[in-house]
Amino acid sequence: MSETISPLNFRKNAAAAVKDKALRHAMRTATDMFIAKRGEGVAAVPIEVWRDQASAIRLEVLDNLPDYVDRFSFHATKAGAVVHHACNAETARETIFHILKDRGAKKIVKSKSMITEEIHLNEFLEDQDFQVFETDLGEYIVQIAGEKPSHILAPAIHKDRRQVGALFAEKLHVPYSDDPVVLTKIARKALRQEFLDADAGISGANFAVADTGTIAIFTNEGNGRMVTTLPPLHIAVFSMEKIIPTLNDLSLFTKLLPRSATGQMLSSYVSIITGAKKPEDSTRTRELHIVILDNGRSEILAGKYREILKCIRCSACFNVCPVYRTIGGHAYGVTYPGPMGMVLTSLLEGMDKVYPILDATTLCGACMEVCPVRVPLVKLLTLLREERVERGMTPMVEKTAMKMFGLAAKNRGLFSMGQTISKALWPTLNKIAGKGIIGRLPKPASGKFNPGNS
Repeated sequence: MSETISPLNFRKNAAAAVKDKALRHAMRTATDMFIAKRGEGVAAVPIEVWRDQASAIRLEVLDNLPDYVDRFSFHATKAGAVVHHACNAETARETIFHILKDRGAKKIVKSKSMITEEIHLNEFLEDQDFQVFETDLGEYIVQIAGEKPSHILAPAIHKDRRQVGALFAEKLHVPYSDDPVVLTKIARKALRQEFLDADAGISGANFAVADTGTIAIFTNEGNGRMVTTLPPLHIAVFSMEKIIPTLNDLSLFTKLLPRSATGQMLSSYVSIITGAKKPEDSTRTRELHIVILDNGRSEILAGKYREILKCIRCSACFNVCPVYRTIGGHAYGVTYPGPMGMVLTSLLEGMDKVYPILDATTLCGACMEVCPVRVPLVKLLTLLREERVERGMTPMVEKTAMKMFGLAAKNRGLFSMGQTISKALWPTLNKIAGKGIIGRLPKPASGKFNPGNS
């Protein structure tokens, strides 16, 4: 099967990203900061103990997921929420559409939600003549730029302040500034009236507590609070594996998630929402609808890749991945980039549609070292790459080259001969094909590899 059959052009995208100096600088600056902050955040806490506990909790949920979904639904309904179950993206979109249409809602404000990106909710609602406003600063930036998020935590990580300043000047007709404080105030002013005029708010959920029917939303901007309290209608959308057993378990993840994501001891805003507004409440939406999405999770749960569902979307694996740090999220061409994204996307979208993104890993294991719930990402990525080969999705040239190398590596004489030939032919090969893969390979060593001389 030729790589060109796939709708994704990962290698072409990656090559272009590597040449983009502004992108590489923005990615390096942001991910270096996240790595440093995480190191500071976990230095004085029993992080390995917390990781073990969190992994055990997530596995307990996966082992009994249907029961936890039922338990959450029961308690959320009892608390006054209306719970909907969506088997796929289409059902989720239609459910949300009818909730909004039946209440005459037209203007919608949203807080950051990767699950709504997964089901392409914004595009669907806009096609139905709804006005949809992303209110997270990063999401707002990529929305007005006509782009998609390139990072779970920081959607506009690929842009520097000068690019954002130019974007705001063009789209919002304001004086150019590259001062982050000024840019934030510009966005706040533009969005403030949208919060006040909105007919509905749509959010995701970081966690959902089975024993109480509670949803928990972690944010570092006040927009999440306003989305879930100012409009009369709140629709929360999340995938079924986001459920955890108890509020006591939530306390662990409240400490673990922000440290893994940004190095913070605690997210700036932790919203704990149970049911709709009661007479004694001063704030909260009058109506709460919760959409729990399957969209292929049940199939994943039953297979050998099930541990990817432990993921809590902290993005720590993105920040340490040498591939992601170099090319950013857009090069992958999918909703979920990075190490966890390669696994999840391959399972949700199907190997035949997205197999080129499996090239985006060195299998170095850095992602596993920082994962707060110990998802075995290297194991899962290796299994997926083996499956790709077994299903004939490796380009013939690459497959032939690897077979030849494997044959030579097993035979000392052939390996030595290959070194001699490659050294002799290298100048000619580099001249003819230096603009492609050949040009990115290191020059052959001047001496032969001989382990017997070590």
